Amino acid sequence: MSARRVRPSRCISVDIEADGPIPGPYSMLSIGAAVAGTQDADGFTPADPEQLTFYRELRPISDAYLPEALAVSGLDRDRLGVEGAEPAVALAEFSAWVREVSAGAQPVMCGYPASYDWTFLYWYLIRFTGESPFGHSGCLDMKTLYATKAGLPLRAVAKGSMPGHLLSRRRHTHHALDDAVEQAELLANLMAWPGPVPRPAPSGG
Repeated sequence: MSARRVRPSRCISVDIEADGPIPGPYSMLSIGAAVAGTQDADGFTPADPEQLTFYRELRPISDAYLPEALAVSGLDRDRLGVEGAEPAVALAEFSAWVREVSAGAQPVMCGYPASYDWTFLYWYLIRFTGESPFGHSGCLDMKTLYATKAGLPLRAVAKGSMPGHLLSRRRHTHHALDDAVEQAELLANLMAWPGPVPRPAPSGG
């Protein structure tokens, strides 16, 4: 199939906050998402990440939690037990939003790193809606993207070691929507970045 006949990808930056390391025993407490842009055969076109966004706080699904994990987000489990959205409702709303903002394109979940957020998101989507708008593999990890472009081992990558011009100027707050918007800007910068300037070869002598 010609590359120009492949449907474009709608890149959606997603961040979640949870109260433990894995879904099921522990709970996803909030989800934030922002449309980062569109990738097609001609390249990546960034979007204003504040224009199309989604945010929900969810009711916990179990009594188990790790205090250190909960402290990262600062969310109140007792409050969410009363005010948080039912997961089935929130995830159905999220899926509908993803399909709406991805009309004509294939949605791709993007995260930094994506593994933790994808684990919770995919599990919740399947558990509470029976399907994922991203399919089972529509996931892009920005950490891997940077490592590949920079020519570095994955485990050597951290935001603090990235060139400053690639990073968003927004503060990482551990509020899911704030961080989704921040990550969307990082993705746009990474997509436009050609990689490090190659060092000149040593002259012979």
